[in-house]
Amino acid sequence: MERTALVLGAGGITGVAWQLGLLIGLAQQGLDLTRADLIVGTSAGAITGALVAAGHDPAAAAAMEAPLGPGDPRIRADWTRGAVAFQLLQDPSLPPAELRRRIGTIALEAEVGPPEPWLASFARRLPIDRFPDRLLVTAVDTATGEPAFWTAASGVPLVPAVAASCAVPCLFPPMPVNGGRYMDGGVRSRTNADLATGYDRVVVLAPRIPMLQRDTPATGTLIEPDPAAQSAIGGNVFDPSRWPAVVEAATHQGATHPLPW
Repeated sequence: MERTALVLGAGGITGVAWQLGLLIGLAQQGLDLTRADLIVGTSAGAITGALVAAGHDPAAAAAMEAPLGPGDPRIRADWTRGAVAFQLLQDPSLPPAELRRRIGTIALEAEVGPPEPWLASFARRLPIDRFPDRLLVTAVDTATGEPAFWTAASGVPLVPAVAASCAVPCLFPPMPVNGGRYMDGGVRSRTNADLATGYDRVVVLAPRIPMLQRDTPATGTLIEPDPAAQSAIGGNVFDPSRWPAVVEAATHQGATHPLPW
């Protein structure tokens, strides 16, 4: 029997909306990728992946509470340190391990507030009892720069794992997981698609983000936002007001996109 992998990349709040909408549209054509044998989630993709791997229908998940409310923490970006981290991401001469170590140091120093309020916010948006069996969540250890790949067998709680995968350096605090502090899995790769090596069918849903980011080779089918979806996303991937328009545009894209098989 052929094995299928769904790879969900980084892309902010609008990235989650686009991935859910695309899954809705593809399902309208008869392709239900939520049934994949492996679901790899990085940053935004970790949220999408956790929801669909746990059995949540993408249409129902798309109705989730996207905007931050009074009970959520306020984003307190450290733009000074963030600019340094951004410059490092643009430097192709740095070995990947060294790049991740340097960004990890910056992420730990960034003045962005404590992680606890964000963990509570993620817990509210992920009503999932346990780590889904098919899910693999990516993150990066801020102390060593080493990537972390968590599954149900890793003994890591789901909410801290997903929050860590989403912890964009200098925008969100690194998250505590089993005694360490972890940051966005997108620091290693915007998709981490190489983790699906060996699967017969691989579909990579990769929202575009407004920065140069290293990537890992993707085998199989790569889908990115089409012009209409990109217009709906706009220039700020953390703008929750764009959620409905992005879901709508992505659903249309998925419903009309050529099927990979």
